[in-house]
Amino acid sequence: MHNRFLALCAVFLLAACAPKRIPGTELEDTDDTRAILSVMERYRAALEARDAKAIQALVSPKFRDDGGTEDTVDDLTADNLGPHLQALFQKLQNPKVDFNIRRVEVREEDDIALAIYYWNASWRMPGLNARPQQDSELEQMVFQKVDGEWKILSGI
Repeated sequence: MHNRFLALCAVFLLAACAPKRIPGTELEDTDDTRAILSVMERYRAALEARDAKAIQALVSPKFRDDGGTEDTVDDLTADNLGPHLQALFQKLQNPKVDFNIRRVEVREEDDIALAIYYWNASWRMPGLNARPQQDSELEQMVFQKVDGEWKILSGI
């Protein structure tokens, strides 16, 4: 009986020391993690709303994305992101996007954070194809803290 009591106390002690998780996830519940998730949700909502200005407001002034190629011609920056998205959104209809955030890592020493996420998207591009399109992929989004707020540095 005494051993069971000690074992039960040990279990409660270990549970009390475990980091808190955001409900329904394996993500550590911190102010930074919640702020990053909020930025990602605003980005997701802006994609569905086809709101280029809202997305541009979420990126760091140092934003850069290479589009997955070595050719710098298609690189996106904070300066050319808005016009690029506006042109894309004119061709796009009914975008639906879901994110499943797998991991968030915050490097406090340099105010950088990484989010590993899986996205599922569907959309229509009538000028390109009459059928609905779908895609999904595991991605990494990088964030930078700018004036106390997390901004997207790359990975959109």
